[in-house]
Amino acid sequence: MTVLYDDIGELVTNDPTVGDGSPLGVITDAALLVDGDRIAWVGPKAAAPEADRRVTCGGTAVLPGFVDSHAHLVFAGDRSAEFAARMAGEPYDGGGIATTVAATREASADALTANLARLAGELRRGGVTTFETKSGYGLTTVDEQRSLQIANALTPETTYLGAHVVPLDFRHDRDAYVRLVAGDMLAACRDHARWIDVFCDRGAFDVDEARFILRAGIDVGLQPRLHAGQLGPGDGIRLAVALNAASVDHCTYATDADIEALAAGDTVATLLPGAEFSTRAPWPDARRFLDTGVTVALATDCNPGSSYTTSMGFCIAVAVRDMGFTPAEALWAATAGGARALRRDDVGVLAAGKRADFIRLDAPSYVHFAYRPGVPIVADVVIA
Repeated sequence: MTVLYDDIGELVTNDPTVGDGSPLGVITDAALLVDGDRIAWVGPKAAAPEADRRVTCGGTAVLPGFVDSHAHLVFAGDRSAEFAARMAGEPYDGGGIATTVAATREASADALTANLARLAGELRRGGVTTFETKSGYGLTTVDEQRSLQIANALTPETTYLGAHVVPLDFRHDRDAYVRLVAGDMLAACRDHARWIDVFCDRGAFDVDEARFILRAGIDVGLQPRLHAGQLGPGDGIRLAVALNAASVDHCTYATDADIEALAAGDTVATLLPGAEFSTRAPWPDARRFLDTGVTVALATDCNPGSSYTTSMGFCIAVAVRDMGFTPAEALWAATAGGARALRRDDVGVLAAGKRADFIRLDAPSYVHFAYRPGVPIVADVVIA
């Protein structure tokens, strides 16, 4: 069945060949035709083709569904006391991950599945139509495999993150844990993940350990991505570029050399405003990345310790207010940028042949995400 969505006041396509010619490809007084689970046509309402069914959008804005390319959704437990302590001045060092690891190991599969479904529902209600999620809160072979199997039920974008931190069980033999992550644990998890990730930062894994683990994953067919530059400067961002990782995430302390390397490569820099908000870390200056030609994505980093939000709208508002994005750049980063970070060309854009993943706002323009921060302006979500 074909469905024509018309009376669209502002249609953001992310196709610069149409509409106003900007990167957002904005068409005013527009329409969009869906055939099955794919977009068949976009353009001005006056030129719209016939369809089996018509849905009016009442002059509101329609835009691609958000693509959240970085989240940690398979976990148990609560770390609100840790958050309160940070707001009282205690610095963030990543050490609270061990608390979530203990709670996740003890939780049943049903409890983990229910929590994942709850968070996925929040993402979707907020306009996220594609999301990635990681393991990383089990840190045993059995628990990491279980986490990925649970995640696979709700998204194909699953990431093996056995190298989140060295668990307390191995605190006296980190080399043994690195070998486990790159060996038997990887063998158990490889069939349940598309990606492999490492937290390459102070207190987690150094660049040599990260390189060893990522290369082991690449050798068995997983695609690399990397956490780096969250807690301080280091060589992780340039390692991601050297390995042609799809994305390097956080980049809070990126140096000029890091940004030059990103601009010369194909690795997306994924910025995570929720993490800076929740840890009181410095805001990354997005202008440094954007003006150098780096491809930038925005993601929620939803996790129970350092960014417990599923709201991409919130992340956009913070990115515009505090990180140097324009509203248009932030929207592109949260849609097309996220798709690039997942190396997907079927989402994040509204054009013929792409997935029919889009959202309608209870607002006349996408600018309202930053203009009306915290207000739930996503009225309808269409997935496929």
